[in-house]
Amino acid sequence: MSSMESLAQLEVLCEKLYNSTDSAERAHTESTLKCFSENSDYISQCQYILENASTPYALMLASTSLLKQVSDCSLSLQLRLDIRNYVMNYLAARGPKLQNFVIISLIQLVCRITKFGWFDDDRFREIFKEATDFLALASQDHYLIGLKILNFLVMEMNQATSAMPLTLHRKIATSFKDQFLQQIFQLSVTSLHQLKSEVPDDIRHVPLSLALRCLSFDFVGPVDESSEEFGTLQLPASWRPLLEDPSTVQIFFDYYKVNDTSVSKEALECLVRLASVRRSIFLEDPARSQFLSHLMSGTREILQTGQGLGDHGNYHEFCRLLGRFKVNYQLSELLNVEFYGEWIGLVAEFTTKSLLSWQWASNSIYYLLSLWSKLVTSLPYLKGDTPSLLDETVPKIMEGFITSRINSVQASFADNSADTENPLDNVEGLQDQLESLPYLCRFQYESCSLLIINIMEPLLQAYTARSRLPAAGDLAELSVIEGQIAWMVHIIAAILKIRQNVGRIKDSQELLDAELAARVLQFITITDTGVHSQRYQELSKQRLDRAILIFMQNFRRSYVGDQSMNSAKQLYARLSELLGLTDHLVLLNAIVGKIATNLKCYAECEDVIDHTLSFFLELASGSYMTGKLLLKLESTKFIIANHSPENFPFLDEYRCVRSRTNFYYILGSLVFMEDGPVKFQSFMKPLMQVAINLDASADAAFRTDIVKYAFTGLMRDLRGIVMATNSRRTYGLLFDCLYPSCMPLLLRAISLLADEPEVTTPLLKFISEFVLNKSQRLSFESSSPNGILLFREISKLIVAYGSRILLLPNGTDIYASKYKGIWISLTVLSRVIKSILWIYGSSVQQQYHNPLCSQFGYKHICAYCQLA
Repeated sequence: MSSMESLAQLEVLCEKLYNSTDSAERAHTESTLKCFSENSDYISQCQYILENASTPYALMLASTSLLKQVSDCSLSLQLRLDIRNYVMNYLAARGPKLQNFVIISLIQLVCRITKFGWFDDDRFREIFKEATDFLALASQDHYLIGLKILNFLVMEMNQATSAMPLTLHRKIATSFKDQFLQQIFQLSVTSLHQLKSEVPDDIRHVPLSLALRCLSFDFVGPVDESSEEFGTLQLPASWRPLLEDPSTVQIFFDYYKVNDTSVSKEALECLVRLASVRRSIFLEDPARSQFLSHLMSGTREILQTGQGLGDHGNYHEFCRLLGRFKVNYQLSELLNVEFYGEWIGLVAEFTTKSLLSWQWASNSIYYLLSLWSKLVTSLPYLKGDTPSLLDETVPKIMEGFITSRINSVQASFADNSADTENPLDNVEGLQDQLESLPYLCRFQYESCSLLIINIMEPLLQAYTARSRLPAAGDLAELSVIEGQIAWMVHIIAAILKIRQNVGRIKDSQELLDAELAARVLQFITITDTGVHSQRYQELSKQRLDRAILIFMQNFRRSYVGDQSMNSAKQLYARLSELLGLTDHLVLLNAIVGKIATNLKCYAECEDVIDHTLSFFLELASGSYMTGKLLLKLESTKFIIANHSPENFPFLDEYRCVRSRTNFYYILGSLVFMEDGPVKFQSFMKPLMQVAINLDASADAAFRTDIVKYAFTGLMRDLRGIVMATNSRRTYGLLFDCLYPSCMPLLLRAISLLADEPEVTTPLLKFISEFVLNKSQRLSFESSSPNGILLFREISKLIVAYGSRILLLPNGTDIYASKYKGIWISLTVLSRVIKSILWIYGSSVQQQYHNPLCSQFGYKHICAYCQLA
């Protein structure tokens, strides 16, 4: 067969590889053609394909195969140089006639070879000169290819790959940045000026993309960006003349005015990065002020005309651009700009309109509110008499935020489509929006708190009136009221999260905190009364109680604790007048009471149960004194004394089955704070009764769903209690309770239900936790046989499970049916052996001479372990 016939067959295979909709056919074709990317002998064949193939898919195969060869194989220096030179000449000769995806693939190949050979030979670094040669050619297609080569070169140099060590990548990236990056950015700006009015929008996109790549380069390596989504741009000092040139900033504002939204969005992204340039790059204040003035002037024009802001991408990037002003510049610098008053007024108006467009702009509002909060927090450090105008604008923004959230509830209820997400259900987005609220509200706290109270009071009155009715009435109206109250509770919770601890306004702000908190605390007492106690399955009621939980968390962190009476006297004095809550213990009891109510009533709402238990855990795992305070409360005593499914139905709900472990971990932590064993034994009595009932069940009954669920529930409960044992004393209490009475039940269950992973997995996880010697809790006396007894019982369980699981056939999900259980079993063995060695030390090594071994059968166990 001739080479041309073979090439024709190859082209058919390549078309199948890239176009076939049959996955099996694609996989077979890929397997047939993989030799081109795995065998270096086929490199010459790839060159032949590039020279002679007539279809773009064959060219694509040759290009991608060479890319993989270069990345994964150790090719000689000369061969890499030959490939590089050939592809560059190929692009110059045939590039304008190729499909765009083939051009991009060939450019990626050249850039990968360049990076991998950067320190091997100086000829690899000539790519910048060769790319600029493309720009000098008369053809517009060659001009674009040259820009694309630079674009993908910057991307390749900035992107770490698994085929190259990270340290080598950073060295190459740094060398490239120092030698060429500034020149490439300068070239991109020059190209933007040249192509500004002569070419279609899709061509303008290319130099703009190159400029964005340059500004997105990792100039300093990994940095901590936890405080801001976008860190400061650490441009080298050599870039200073570019930034001081007014045309650099202006060209991006000019490109923003282009009708193509992809072009305008990238222009804004470039401006966001320019606004993030480090302050120290400007040696003198006039240069920095001029740069800031250009940015503010450009954004002012956009705010005045509104051009392009109808596109969501543009809108979002513009909000990010506004948010960068206060991150990188001081308020005094903003005030020194001649048209600051006009600019801040336009930003305030834009913010208010954005708040009203809550559904469309919900992800962008964060940047606007962040800007205003940073302006407000910097006001105390402002010197001079120049008015900031924040006194006029911030209250209007706060009013706009609150009223727009209230109005959004009615709009969300009216637009009850499946695709519309209620903002109250997006917890992460909600917290982002509320993050800046405390600073804005406390700026003029008296007027803001009065606004909140005036909105809250009618809602509370309407909700209270509903609680006294025999029936709920109009459920739609009630759901709207609950949604509006939920927003107000979220807002109050956010405000109370940040507490004013110092200064002259501390006492007055505490009184206002008390006024707001009193409304929510009073509301909590009626949420679970009357008709409202019958609506736990309603989404609006669940949203409301989630808001209440967040309020209690924030309020507790700020004001409820063992030091609260001394640090918040004004607040508690006012709460005593309003609600009779005289101190933090009374308040804490009400909070735990709400926790108990949620655990009783939200059996079918996993989200509320998890959030409630998370808050309960936060209370229980605080300081030692906080835990002691909880034990004094009647609400806590009730939960500890009545932890049965009859009182807390979520324990019987399959969807909440994982919450059982957390519930009993919390209760165990509280119970173990008591010194005596009496309360622990009383606490364990219901669980031990469950174990007794299970032990009395016939073997056949163990296959029923009722018995299996009861057993797995018991295992999850006991695992939670074991997790709470962190000392020799507490572990000893639990060990004495479980051994030997419960061990036969565990062995029986694992023997009868070894083929039921939903039973064996909770059992093995409990055992794995039970034998873990964390905090050296397995501290039996060296003369005590308890360690050996524990080892013997565990070995029985592992032998019983292992001897059965290995005989079972492999299911469709072999990990869940076998591997997971085997993995946990090996973890159990590892942990128990370490625990025994730690307890008995060198005596364990003398297996046959230690009297404990022969007395308790340790010799047999060790033989089994060696065999295993």
